Amino acid sequence: MIALLLAAAALPQAATSAVASPVVEDRAQPLGADLKRFAYPYPVRRFESGGVAMAYMDVAPTIRANGRTAVLLHGKNFCAATWGGTAAALAARGYRVIVPDQVGFCKSDKPDGFQYSFAALATRTRDLLAAAGVARATLVGHSTGGMLAIRYALLYPDRVDALVLVNPLGLNDTLAEGVPYAPIEKLRAEEAKTNAASIRAYQLKNYYHGAWRPEYDRWVAMLAGQYASPDGEKVREAQARLSDMIETQPVAAELERLRVPVTLLIGQADATAFRGASAPNPAAIRTVPQAAEGAAKVIPGATLVRLEGLGHAPQVEAPARFEAALTQALARP
Repeated sequence: MIALLLAAAALPQAATSAVASPVVEDRAQPLGADLKRFAYPYPVRRFESGGVAMAYMDVAPTIRANGRTAVLLHGKNFCAATWGGTAAALAARGYRVIVPDQVGFCKSDKPDGFQYSFAALATRTRDLLAAAGVARATLVGHSTGGMLAIRYALLYPDRVDALVLVNPLGLNDTLAEGVPYAPIEKLRAEEAKTNAASIRAYQLKNYYHGAWRPEYDRWVAMLAGQYASPDGEKVREAQARLSDMIETQPVAAELERLRVPVTLLIGQADATAFRGASAPNPAAIRTVPQAAEGAAKVIPGATLVRLEGLGHAPQVEAPARFEAALTQALARP
């Protein structure tokens, strides 16, 4: 089933003030490479495997349990904390909700020499869930987390009830479309320049279609606070390697192999095209919404939900509207 449309007027969005552009100064407060000085909305647990620890939140249902577990997978410029409102909404509907920080991100370890791959992250997520007593779950993957959710479902289909992909990357092979390959040295050089101002400017342009709200500042501070810390070089190295993983491991060629129910929740105002600005012809690099149109025709039985007027992070931009769309997606057989 393809192309289920949620019109912008169908679900009201909470009124918030928007400004044309945010302050672009770099005033990041050091929070530690592992975000020790940044509070998460729920208690943080740790799962260790092979000497590498993953941080995660395990949120119990706040009404009678429905017997289902939802696993929320964050994107590259996000952390488990960004899912706090979504986790609360699902717990209020009877779900157990598990929200990990992947290795290399946020409160999880960033080990030297770790070989970043979606298969490795998927396997560690499987092991975390097994240790938590979860045999099967619905995966909700946002951005880079969508790529991870797809890889997980390809590797471990018997452990997946369904996939909900929120503005996922990897639905198109950007290198094949014309983005020049960036060696790790170039990615490191780019990370060396990353700060609060550059994070905010990138998100304003690509995620929030030119309209900034004060509540977004918390998430910029979260990311920039890692870079600004005395041990921030660990973050820069991990992020460079994660960018390499994204650009070299797209899932576009494998979408037809998915054998679990898939819903794509796609903000139509998302301008994200991973590293597309570096291409000789940036217009040739498909954005996430453009790539999702093609992916929905390839993924067996996929449902495409177009979120009109929303950008790359609908769970941040319009939480109530996003949660309503997610609830509908989770209710599908």
